[in-house]
Amino acid sequence: MITLQHTRTAPVLREPAIWAGLQVLALGMVGATAGLGPLGWAAGLAYGFATWAFLGYGMQRHRTSALGPADRVTLARGLMVGAVTALVADRAGQDVPVALVVMLAAVALSLDWVDGQVARRTGTSTALGARFDMEVDAFLILVLSAYVAVHMGPWVLAIGLMRYVFVAASWRFRWMNAPLPASYARKVVAAIQGIFLVVAASGLLPAAGLLVGLALASLVWSFGRDVLWLWNNAAVSVGESRHA
Repeated sequence: MITLQHTRTAPVLREPAIWAGLQVLALGMVGATAGLGPLGWAAGLAYGFATWAFLGYGMQRHRTSALGPADRVTLARGLMVGAVTALVADRAGQDVPVALVVMLAAVALSLDWVDGQVARRTGTSTALGARFDMEVDAFLILVLSAYVAVHMGPWVLAIGLMRYVFVAASWRFRWMNAPLPASYARKVVAAIQGIFLVVAASGLLPAAGLLVGLALASLVWSFGRDVLWLWNNAAVSVGESRHA
């Protein structure tokens, strides 16, 4: 989970640029070990630039230029997500170095628990940190679903696209922007998406299609429940305002 600390004397937004440079270095290491063509480089660099821009904008908005320890864990995860993105895009899902993709994705998913623990134990959790952490997770799920979809069918892409469809819908329907109550079930459903997709990507489990189908079903249930709650909450709010 990204956490941000305010330091007035620190150079503005220097650290995001450093991490963008580290992304280039990570892509260079992947290229040297597994090979990386122009499309892979383009995808990896685009991801790195988008990460730098998003974090830089958030830090400017929150008037801070210093990153906390959990921030750096999340950004380290981001470097791995950038490498996975480059590998999957470079081969268009075919002849991908599966072991390397699975290893990078598995470590990135594992560190999701670590950055959350660091943020809570240091008492440095922020809304921006939670959002950035969620965006890194969501993009990794999108890339993994795209890779698995090459082998299992385009229906798998629904896993990676569902959150983005939800966000796009919230731009049109204001009632979908209300804050949702905390839910342990939602966290479990979100966690199994990455786990099941990594298992499917590894190709080691014959029944991987069943796991991916279960992941998609649970995600549809989770989003459906949240949308229904938002709809009902909006209806209650309208009713209360009319009787006020």
